[in-house]
Amino acid sequence: MSDPREGLTVTHRRYIPYSHAHYAGDLVDGAYVLGLFGDVATELCIRTDGDEGLFASYSDVQFRAPVRAGDVLETTAVLARAGTRSRVMDFQARVVCRGRPDKGESAAEALPEPIVAVTATGTVVVSAPGG
Repeated sequence: MSDPREGLTVTHRRYIPYSHAHYAGDLVDGAYVLGLFGDVATELCIRTDGDEGLFASYSDVQFRAPVRAGDVLETTAVLARAGTRSRVMDFQARVVCRGRPDKGESAAEALPEPIVAVTATGTVVVSAPGG
């Protein structure tokens, strides 16, 4: 029997400033995106359980495309499975806008199709299960 909370989705958007560039080509390190996944997981736990939850593990992380300073990144958490205290979530980070320094210092564009940059599955544990 599935939990009625399964399928609940939380999405955040964030502009990535150039101060977060870590590598050549204004690349942002993967740990930055994992931190954003933690943020959407926290909101999802608050909405489902009234508890911020604690990240227990990632069972899969895939870095599929680069994330760069100047991007607008959309991160989403979907509750895939709710146990007694554990919450398994599927995460996705998509680049929805990208800086275009080749066209000018402050040039940017909204992408016609988002670029899936990072996907992951993770488990969060809540201390005050809701229901």
